[in-house]
Order: sequence, then C-alpha cells, then structure tokens
Amino acid sequence: MCRNIKMLFNFDPPVTDEEIRAASLQFVRKVSGFNKPSKANEAAFLTAVDEIAVVSARLLGSLETNAPPRSREEEAARAKVRNAARFGTGTRD
Repeated sequence: MCRNIKMLFNFDPPVTDEEIRAASLQFVRKVSGFNKPSKANEAAFLTAVDEIAVVSARLLGSLETNAPPRSREEEAARAKVRNAARFGTGTRD
C-alpha cells in the first residue's frame, strides 16, 4: 500500500472532502505511474481522481463502527514514532 495514502475512517473531526480528494489523487498517481500526467492524459487522470473521490466518500459514509473516533493528533504522534523507528532519528550530513 502506498504510505502517502492516509486512513480516513473514524476520525474526530470527520474527514473533509479535501482529504478524500488528496487520497484519491495519491491513489491515481500510484496506479498510473504519473505524478503529473501529460496534456493528452490529463482529462482521463482528473476524471479518475474525481470518480475515486466520489466512491471513497460514499464508502466512508456507509461504514459503521462501535470504536470511539480516533484523534488526529494521537495518530500523527504514533506515525512519528513509527517513522523514527523505521528511518532513525539521526540527521543527514
């Protein structure tokens, strides 16, 4: 899974349309292999981003859980700890 795509379900405050679109853009970039498509592929690329954003919003709206909503700050802190363990905390020269 692409590490840049963040989990969006069950957060307080709830996910925004911008966050859904950003995740959709990352997904299309990963699948297509394009960071920025050529003019010839731009329409198809943007259509895919829009369609995935709609489907993702529908999915997130239909999911249910009994778990309490996660805190964005706590999840960010956990990610920082995971990254430090994975990549080290030293500085590069």
